[in-house]
Amino acid sequence: MTQDNAYDTVQKYHRAWTSGDIDTAMSYVADDVACRAPGVDLDGKDAYRGFIGGFAPMLTGIGDIAEFVDEDRVALFYYPQTMSTSTTPAAEFFTVKDGKITESVLIFDRLSYGPPEQA
Repeated sequence: MTQDNAYDTVQKYHRAWTSGDIDTAMSYVADDVACRAPGVDLDGKDAYRGFIGGFAPMLTGIGDIAEFVDEDRVALFYYPQTMSTSTTPAAEFFTVKDGKITESVLIFDRLSYGPPEQA
């Protein structure tokens, strides 16, 4: 796996899920994907789809911060913007094998994505 291929796979996945196209996003994910996220460990594509598919409709925008590539691993740092926050950063660290995302470590502050405070 070359850097460009891992990077391209992650970028296509990221663009798809952040635009709400979960089906396309999942085409870049391995059936046996493992995801470690705050408060939950997800194993398998169906669990991962449910997790990402549940959050994607809340997005109102996305702000990119940085990205790093190391052979078959890619790290993305960005601001998932919702009605609750536009400044809470998130980070994902992906492992890509044979053109599919096999592992994701997702880091974010869960409390920042809760319902907006009532005035």
